[in-house]
Amino acid sequence: MSEPLGPLDPLGPDDGKKAASAKGGAAGPGLPPRPLRLAAIGLESELTLVVDGRKAKPEKVFGDPRSFIRGPLVHRRGTSYHLPTGGAVYFDTGVVEVATPAIEIARGCAARAGRSLWESLRFVRRELDAWERREEREVRLVGFSAHYNVSFEHRPPRGGRAPRLSIGDFAHLLVHILPVPVMLLVANPRSSGIGVRPRGDRIEVTADFTPSPALMIAAMTFVAGVVRAAMRWPSYRLAELAERGLPAVEGFAPIPHTSRKGWLARAECFPADPFRTPADAPVWPTAAGPRSLRGIGRALFVAFRPAIRRIADPFSYRLLESIFLRHAPVLLDLPDRPAAYDDVGRLCRWDDLFPERALSRSLYERVLIHAIAGDLLRQDGRSWRPVGMHGWSEVVFERVPDRTRRTVPVDDLVRHLEAWKEGGPGPRGGSRRPRRRQDRTG
Repeated sequence: MSEPLGPLDPLGPDDGKKAASAKGGAAGPGLPPRPLRLAAIGLESELTLVVDGRKAKPEKVFGDPRSFIRGPLVHRRGTSYHLPTGGAVYFDTGVVEVATPAIEIARGCAARAGRSLWESLRFVRRELDAWERREEREVRLVGFSAHYNVSFEHRPPRGGRAPRLSIGDFAHLLVHILPVPVMLLVANPRSSGIGVRPRGDRIEVTADFTPSPALMIAAMTFVAGVVRAAMRWPSYRLAELAERGLPAVEGFAPIPHTSRKGWLARAECFPADPFRTPADAPVWPTAAGPRSLRGIGRALFVAFRPAIRRIADPFSYRLLESIFLRHAPVLLDLPDRPAAYDDVGRLCRWDDLFPERALSRSLYERVLIHAIAGDLLRQDGRSWRPVGMHGWSEVVFERVPDRTRRTVPVDDLVRHLEAWKEGGPGPRGGSRRPRRRQDRTG
């Protein structure tokens, strides 16, 4: 017998509708979504829209994603809509942005996040293909950036002296650790920088989009392993690097991030341009003498290897070893970035690198897919229909038939996954959609 639903926020039929359509998309009376209880990661990609050979702003071409995506969508806020894959698509300052849901941290989590992102990219590309045929126009998605997000837990000071444990200080520490290895994994000769931004309860690492799903997943694995390990250091002073024997490029001076708070490692922050320097050239001054980018990346990979291995899938771990330990080719060594960047979803696409039979969906992912599909959940002899989301962490339900509304944390729904009715084929083929136009909740 299924357990009753966890803590619920009752909303009457009228109040629920009002709250669901309130500014900011809150599903409760002005309350922010409750935070997720499990540490998680997430991926986002920004893509430039090119229509008939010319760069265009998606909001001017489409207004919002409903103009090219067929079928009903679950609204989040603004131009943001949930996709049947569990992710979301929205327009942000002139680019198309695709994001994954939160994926709880466990072995293989980066592969799950990468699969979710690339399934969403495939879904968006297929909908654009249909729009092209209807409108007799040509549309391309050009890779612009990727954002790697990892949960951060704030810790109180320990002992009589207060160590530096703020997320801002942590971001400053990470910008002295992550740029070189992330460059080796996902940067190309046209890249200009790697960023680290503190985002409240998460760290966000920004880099160029990469047309390789395998490399993107490897980068997410590396970033998550480093963030979760370094987060537990007793302080976030830069002196920790030397004390732990970690290499750092002498003369490196990060600059404030160009968007929001945080730090940016641009080419001009280094003694020379790392994006135009061969990966194996030992030209970078460190306290231990000149090293190559790969040599620096190798030392950092070895230092954080236990944390990386704990969350890595076997394929991505072997790929990381081949790049850092065995001199596998990297994009930085190419004369220019590959043409695949210029047509995401066609020249680079998801080829089921991690099929579901080999790597299950994450718990949070499964909850989101059910909710977005509008699958009925039966509890205590009653049926509850998901009608929207409150952020990424709460589902808005409507009781059938009286339409009483309640919001339920995603964490409380995990234990009800087996009782949740399937509504149709899963997102593997990109065909599953909500069966009815759902209310526009945030």
